[in-house]
Order: sequence, then C-alpha cells, then structure tokens
Amino acid sequence: MIWIKRDRGDFRMTAALLVAMASVNLPLASNAANIPRQNLERMFDQMQRQSHWDISKPLLWGYFFVNPTREPLDRAAPLLSAMGYQVVKIYLADKKSASAPDQWWLHIERVEVHTVDSLDARNHEFNDFAASHGIAVYDGMDVGPASGTP
Repeated sequence: MIWIKRDRGDFRMTAALLVAMASVNLPLASNAANIPRQNLERMFDQMQRQSHWDISKPLLWGYFFVNPTREPLDRAAPLLSAMGYQVVKIYLADKKSASAPDQWWLHIERVEVHTVDSLDARNHEFNDFAASHGIAVYDGMDVGPASGTP
C-alpha cells in the first residue's frame, strides 16, 4: 500500500504493507511484512511523479518494527543505533478497543539514498533482523525530504 501522509510538517510518502494488526492477535509471524518488489517499484515511480524530491539524492528514510511487548524493541534499539540508525522512539500504539492486544512500535530513521534494489535488500535485512531478535514484524518504511532539503 502506498500513500502520502502528513508528518512533522512535511509530506512523507509511506510504503508499508500494513499487516492487518487490528484484526490479528500478536504475536505475528516473523517476516509478516515482506514487501513485494513491485510495491517498491510503484513507490519509486510515485515519488518520481508526485514529489519534488530528487530521489537520487539522500532522503530521510524511516523504518518500523512492531511487537506485542516492549522488551525486544528496547534490546534492538541500541543494536540498530550502532548500525547507524537514529532511534526516533519506542511507543505503545493507541488501541481501537480495550480488549485489543498491545502493539509496541520502534521507529528508526537514517538519511540515505535508495534504489528499488537497495530498498528491497534493506527490507529483507530488516525482516531477518526482526526474526533473529524476537521482534514480531518489520512493518515497513516511510520517506521524506532530509532536513534542509525541499
């Protein structure tokens, strides 16, 4: 699924296969958000046509992990930080109902250049990272202009 959302005062494009978490009880199977390459191709095509960003230049890429408990995300955050990612936050998502399961999110980001191939490789890397660190799912990414760029 590809859409543009408003975040931090700028437009950011998001490409995340949203695992139907509202209707699925966590824990989710690892690698539940394998994002098909064709979705990435559509995302890059949309970015080229609908944004004013030069996608050959560094952009701010955000990545998201989801788990029913906070602890695996707390353990993963310093590892991802050591890999050069900025930890934005770990937070408990709002529930649609009191009986809904908890959904903890880890949001990281880094300014970098991606192509369809490199982003596809990154998604596979993060799927493997989630599986090997006891995180229910790598949920996907979003992208926006890097600080100081239009």
